[in-house]
Amino acid sequence: MEILNDRKYSPKHTWAKLDGEFAYIGVTDFAQDQLGEVLYVDVPDVEDELTKDVDFGVIESSKVASELFAPLSGEVVEANDEKLEDEPEYVNEAPYDAWICKIKVADMAEYEALLTAEQYEASLAE
Repeated sequence: MEILNDRKYSPKHTWAKLDGEFAYIGVTDFAQDQLGEVLYVDVPDVEDELTKDVDFGVIESSKVASELFAPLSGEVVEANDEKLEDEPEYVNEAPYDAWICKIKVADMAEYEALLTAEQYEASLAE
């Protein structure tokens, strides 16, 4: 299982990667592995407001449908709907490239409070 150091993690198995005042959001390698073959990703619309720890969509797999929880609050400025609609399995193939949406971060303190790669890895071991 891969956990990258260039982003931070939510205990609810989503990641956030900063790009200036914006952040890309996706699901972790651990999450995609637990889900199995991803068949559908419900991507939020541009201008939707995400709230930290509140669900913003659903990811469906051959095993289960699971809610996606926002690691950060902010406004969606871009959605990866075309890629994920055509190739939902991309989440399994490259979970750290298969971002779901890009948001304008509302509060950088929320980002700072997320788990580092080491902290996320330790949480999985518990």
